[in-house]
Amino acid sequence: MSHKKLVPATFALGLILLGGDASAQAQRGFVLDRFDPSERGSEWFVLDSLDLRGHLRPSAGGVVGAWAYKPLVVYDRDGNYVSSLVEHQLFVHPGASVVLWNRARAAISMPIALVQTGEPVVIGTKTYSPPSTAAGDLRLAADVRLFGKHGGLVTGALGAAVYLPTGSRDDYTSDGYVRVTPRATVAGDVSLFTYSARVGWHYRALTEDFEQNPLGSELTFGGAAGVRVADRKLVVGPELYGSSILDSRSFLKRRGTPIEALLGAHYTVSDLRFGGGVATGLTRGWGTPALRAFLSAEWTPGFKEDDDGDGVPNTEDACPTIAGVRTGDAGTNGCPPRPSAHDPGDRDGDGIADRLDACPDAAGVKSDDPAKNGCPPDRDGDGVSDLVDACPDVPGPKSDDLAKTGCPLDRDGDGVLDDKDACPDAAGVASDDPLSHGCPPDRDGDGVSDDEDACPDAPGAADPDPKKNGCPLARVEDGQIKVVEQVKFKLGSAEILRDSDPTLLAIATTLKDHPEIAKVRVEGHTDDTGQARANMRLSQKRAEAVVTWLTSYGLDKRRFEAKGFGVTRPVDSNATEEGRQNNRRVELHIASGGGAKPAPKPAPSGAAKRP
Repeated sequence: MSHKKLVPATFALGLILLGGDASAQAQRGFVLDRFDPSERGSEWFVLDSLDLRGHLRPSAGGVVGAWAYKPLVVYDRDGNYVSSLVEHQLFVHPGASVVLWNRARAAISMPIALVQTGEPVVIGTKTYSPPSTAAGDLRLAADVRLFGKHGGLVTGALGAAVYLPTGSRDDYTSDGYVRVTPRATVAGDVSLFTYSARVGWHYRALTEDFEQNPLGSELTFGGAAGVRVADRKLVVGPELYGSSILDSRSFLKRRGTPIEALLGAHYTVSDLRFGGGVATGLTRGWGTPALRAFLSAEWTPGFKEDDDGDGVPNTEDACPTIAGVRTGDAGTNGCPPRPSAHDPGDRDGDGIADRLDACPDAAGVKSDDPAKNGCPPDRDGDGVSDLVDACPDVPGPKSDDLAKTGCPLDRDGDGVLDDKDACPDAAGVASDDPLSHGCPPDRDGDGVSDDEDACPDAPGAADPDPKKNGCPLARVEDGQIKVVEQVKFKLGSAEILRDSDPTLLAIATTLKDHPEIAKVRVEGHTDDTGQARANMRLSQKRAEAVVTWLTSYGLDKRRFEAKGFGVTRPVDSNATEEGRQNNRRVELHIASGGGAKPAPKPAPSGAAKRP
């Protein structure tokens, strides 16, 4: 086969069908590589984490390797792969950035194509040769933070990148014109979750068609989401980025909208950050490869808070709110120079000489109390200055959370302070009763909170079974006297087992406590084991046995009616042992008085549930 691959004029280059053209010259290229890495200092490959903290804070490094496979290929009219004009690309992106005034960032980046290989292609009278090693367009960029703070819920910034035409059109690393990309970015953290999103406009002066594939300005977009783990040093997550040509033939159309998705990770060790990831094209837009892989390394010094701006970080500053000098002594590092013995001095500048100042390194107010003279005001006397005390009139301990420092403790966060909260470790509600103030609601007062109480309106004992927790052995509910444990009988008999005495005693006690209950229908039910007629007789005898037990306890026999229903009213399937056990039961229905409900109509013969 010839070193040049002959392709009929009906084939498509870069996804667009070719038309006939009598020109005998090869058409010049354009900037092909779609990977435009983020500015140095970001924890994403393409998106930006917007860490714009500090002043004159630098970052430098680059993508060690950004390899792309088949970013420019030839397809036939049916969409079948024919050959690759560009099969392999390997770029490096050295660059640097500097953060200014705790708000802005200037950056520079230079893409360099170390490897570009492919197959020559002849289409009609046009010849396309694979590109060679070449530099790309130098990128100059700036971003300004408009709101938010790095690490907060949301930070927003506006910026722009300018691409100078330092690359080569013949080697597909430049358009040959200046390009500009204004952009808006938001980023933030929610606990361990971190995200970033961006939208922009890529102005391109190159508007000619590349084999009927229009080139020109684009809408750009991207998003990233991930998690911070390993003590927040490791960021892992996917990124999605792409663009769409602002042309009626291509906008939001698949061929004019190259989109890539990548999965990457960045790990920070001291002042070094390393990253790795893989990506793939989601559409067949030109420049979108079948596969892309990245490795990165950069130097990005961590930011240290310095509230007084004296160059000594708060973590090392003995006077973090007063500008001073670095001394190397932990007791004086970052503090103003001490005066001589003949100079009364006023290190904190509060107008009170150091010899009289009880707090010489913290500006305060004059006081008649020598122990407080020159100290910051502290109305509640909790040792937390009013300047930082979130609750200056209520004493509380110091906290790393500025929103809580100096405030009384409320461990469970229910709004009831711990010193008055009867349940300080369980969120509850306010109450006039000091014994239940701040405790979870408990309507029946049985010590089991309503959210865990299976019977919140009837006091009962705690039980590990959620269905029994907080329930009494017997209670009046929904027109019945409901029990926690069923009355148990000897197998195939109406003889009541002694294990059921506590349950029957609870039923009898409940009936004595509710004299308004005039009539109770004691119902016996069985499963479908055995003959229906025998089960009917057995259920009748069991209901009568329960009545006999209750009347022996002193209850009036006229208050009871015994009725056996056999297998006619199952409450569960008889196909399982558990279901059959649920069907073998005695129920006590209130027939009159005490909120009685009408008795249900008997089910027709054979109404037992079957699997």
